[in-house]
Amino acid sequence: MRKNGRKPNELRAIKITKNYVSHPEGSVLVEFGETKVICNATIENNVPRFLKGKNMGWVTAEYGMLPRSTNERMRREAKNKQSGRTMEIQRLIGRSLRSSVNLNKLGDRSITVDCDVIQADGGTRTASITGGFVALCLALRSQDDDNFSSVDAIKSFTGSVSLGKVDGVIALDLDYEEDSNAETDMNFIMNEEGNFIEIQGTAEKGSFSKNELDQMTSLASEGIKSIIEIQKKSLNSYE
Repeated sequence: MRKNGRKPNELRAIKITKNYVSHPEGSVLVEFGETKVICNATIENNVPRFLKGKNMGWVTAEYGMLPRSTNERMRREAKNKQSGRTMEIQRLIGRSLRSSVNLNKLGDRSITVDCDVIQADGGTRTASITGGFVALCLALRSQDDDNFSSVDAIKSFTGSVSLGKVDGVIALDLDYEEDSNAETDMNFIMNEEGNFIEIQGTAEKGSFSKNELDQMTSLASEGIKSIIEIQKKSLNSYE
């Protein structure tokens, strides 16, 4: 048994609160247990220079951790002084969200999804991707009219989850304590069809076998199916 009596194949309690901030076109608070991330999606009627004249939109992301999102205060990062970790995570979020959208259906629109971690207990990147996708959908819905369909713009639901080997046991959705002590640490991003968008994996201590990788892949797939159902319920609710 894990903290709070979780089984190895059990997700933390996941909650997605829509319209958490009133100004953005799409906004959610996503909670994976004690990890909490505000995801805001902003639409602008322009595109990067390399897409000018191509009638194709763009999706990108920014990620940050607030100074007291962890046990000790961290310094607030300036845009031009971001850590390697921050840049790697926001690029991952951007790639994952772009894969979920038909960019040629966006017209000359750019969408930036800001993911701000207000409380961290492991899995901040996977929570950001999961919540960021819902914020993105909400933003696209705000554009629905006779000339634009958010349904056509979304290619596939996309979710993400962490997992790893802790004390020799394959476990889903690691919290900070588990992640810090994991022998293997993995992050999976998958779509509704069960196809992989990205896999990140490291043997922090020792190595892992192909059989263990197969177990982690199967467990991640089941976990993301459940996460996508939570995304759908959130988007279909009338909160």
